[in-house]
Amino acid sequence: RGGSDRSDEDRSQATTELYQQVILDHNRSPRNWGPVEAATHRADGYNPLCGDRYTITVRLGNDDTIEEIGVDGAGCAISKASASMMTEAVKGRTLEQAEALFDQFHTLVIGEADERVATALGKLKVFSGIAEFPARVKCATLSWHALQGALAGKEAASTE
Repeated sequence: RGGSDRSDEDRSQATTELYQQVILDHNRSPRNWGPVEAATHRADGYNPLCGDRYTITVRLGNDDTIEEIGVDGAGCAISKASASMMTEAVKGRTLEQAEALFDQFHTLVIGEADERVATALGKLKVFSGIAEFPARVKCATLSWHALQGALAGKEAASTE
């Protein structure tokens, strides 16, 4: 009995350490950083709560797949890492697949995703702990909202 409690604690600590490593890696070396040349879609994202600002640029292919995606701007480690990981996750996906991914990610960060959804998100699963910090949910989802705005033809997206 006592051993399983310790095991849960060890797993929780390992998850926390993985989360920190992934966030720090993507914060230090963000992927797909900078604007996309010949972008077909663009939107600015702003989180007035903490001042994070990002511009998402996307170039769609003829088959409505995300050929290229770039992020430019500044924000906290969580928002920057989330933006970086988002670009990796959506590149090569169709608009429909990107939208479904956003929905899954959102349920994860608000604490409503089941284990199947969390597992399907792959590396993005490291954001599951964000649900414990409601104010940080907006940080984690800012770039995702900006991507949605860009793909919907809106020039701006806000977490408000």
